[in-house]
Amino acid sequence: QVQLVESGGGLVQPGGSLRLSCAASGSMFSITYMDWYRQAPGNERTLVAHITNGGITDYADSVKGRFIISRDNAKNTVYLQMSSLKPEDTAVYYCHTSFRGYNYWGQGTQVTVSS
Repeated sequence: QVQLVESGGGLVQPGGSLRLSCAASGSMFSITYMDWYRQAPGNERTLVAHITNGGITDYADSVKGRFIISRDNAKNTVYLQMSSLKPEDTAVYYCHTSFRGYNYWGQGTQVTVSS
């Protein structure tokens, strides 16, 4: 059983920054990839950032240069540092992984970018 718990969301003004965290239970963390997805009202859930177990990263075009995904295997935690936030970044952010054929999602954390 894998559990993912996100934290760090909130209300921020345009141009501001937030750091999201996702704490994972289980011993599989260091050998699996991790993703951040987001879902705005009325929209599909979309991939924002991806990090392999070796630390290789990839990003959606809409966040390249503004968001950074990182991981701390000693803490079983993945982070999403978000900078230069825009109103269109407003969404519920979810962390995700897949392990032994199962998909695991956190409960989500709300990020609202508004003045």
